[in-house]
Amino acid sequence: MAKLWGGRFEKESDHLMEDFHSSISFDQRLYKQDIAGSMAHARMLGKAGIISKAEAERIVAGLQEILADIEAGKIEFSVAAEDIHMNIEELLTQRTGEVGKKLHTARSRNDQVALDVRMYLKEEITEVMNLIKYLQDTLAELAEEHLDTVLPGYTHLQRAQPVTLAHHLMAYYQMFSRDLDRLGDCYRRTDVMPLGSGALAGTTFALDRQYVAEQLGFARISENSLDAVADRDFAVEFASAASLIMMHLSRFCEEIILWSTAEFAFIELDDAYSTGSSMMPQKKNPDVAELIRGKTGRVYGDLQALLTMLKGLPLAYNKDMQEDKEALFDAVDTVKKCLMLFRPMLATVKVKKENMARAARGGFTNATDLADYLVYKGVPFRQAHEIAGRLVLYCLAKKKTLEEVSLGEYREFSDLIAEDIYQAIDINHCVEARKVYGGPARAVVQEAINRARGKF
Repeated sequence: MAKLWGGRFEKESDHLMEDFHSSISFDQRLYKQDIAGSMAHARMLGKAGIISKAEAERIVAGLQEILADIEAGKIEFSVAAEDIHMNIEELLTQRTGEVGKKLHTARSRNDQVALDVRMYLKEEITEVMNLIKYLQDTLAELAEEHLDTVLPGYTHLQRAQPVTLAHHLMAYYQMFSRDLDRLGDCYRRTDVMPLGSGALAGTTFALDRQYVAEQLGFARISENSLDAVADRDFAVEFASAASLIMMHLSRFCEEIILWSTAEFAFIELDDAYSTGSSMMPQKKNPDVAELIRGKTGRVYGDLQALLTMLKGLPLAYNKDMQEDKEALFDAVDTVKKCLMLFRPMLATVKVKKENMARAARGGFTNATDLADYLVYKGVPFRQAHEIAGRLVLYCLAKKKTLEEVSLGEYREFSDLIAEDIYQAIDINHCVEARKVYGGPARAVVQEAINRARGKF
């Protein structure tokens, strides 16, 4: 096959080099964006009088035929044609003859691929955002079901203070809200139309770039031709946002994995999202959660690959930038698949409320409330903290909980302690007393859920 760029060369490419050089094996997924961009470009060329309107219409019709044939599975892409851009142009030329050769007027593969990737990523960002919103909807639904489900909150993976499962779930809701904000910012910076920048220095033809941007749904056009073809910040930014999404999913998965163990026994995963052991018949493994946790490193690697690929590149386009697509595609595919599986896995979890409540009552999670009780009685906090600490030490020695300490024993540590101490250290009261905005009290969490639902 004659190369579309072959006029300057006397020898054919080495066959091994052709395979190494070709990107069609992975960039073929951009065929819709490439054809849409080419149709908009052809219409603009016809509108500007650079080619005739009849020629523009013939090109557009030919591209529509190619699109239909690709989606019908009738097209086999060629490695010799290198990439999706040249494959489609070659197909167009075969079908329309000399007219097809006019499509590339005032255009380079450099600004063409920048356009295709931006169009692709805009669509994918929207899909990822929708998946996150769907997950948030599930989080809010589960939180409303578990407004009164008490469990221990942890610091250093040690029981710390009692909270509710609703409060815990809404913490992840906030994490995913930040992910949505970052994706929205990334979308805004991706929504820039680079076509018309040429290889690096624009073109001598009088293009109507704004017309192309309007056809393709871009908010604005790029302002510097060198930057337009060399910029992949938007891809790095997406991979960074995807890494944070994966980190949030991974943290949640880690808790699900811990909570599903016999040691915690807070939850049981649905059979549809668990696997067994080929040797041990009793096993029920949280493989979906473990795989999401594992795939987090994969997306981190995609981000690192993009950053490393770009870090030493001079302006403008360099062939290294062909390496952007596999990393970007993998980050997109991985985060989408993980979100798709995580949501139903979470939605079908069986919560063991009694085990959670039992754990909340153990480990002295109400010790802070004991100290706060003394503060309300007029004891300085540092002194109250010390008294509460000595009472915990006493309980450990006597193998008691704070609830099991008699009033007489309490008064040996402070004569300010009265009968109302037992209400103050009741686990449910400990939760309900924390009515500060953002706290775990039932009414406060319900307000948070209501605010969340207002966003759906």
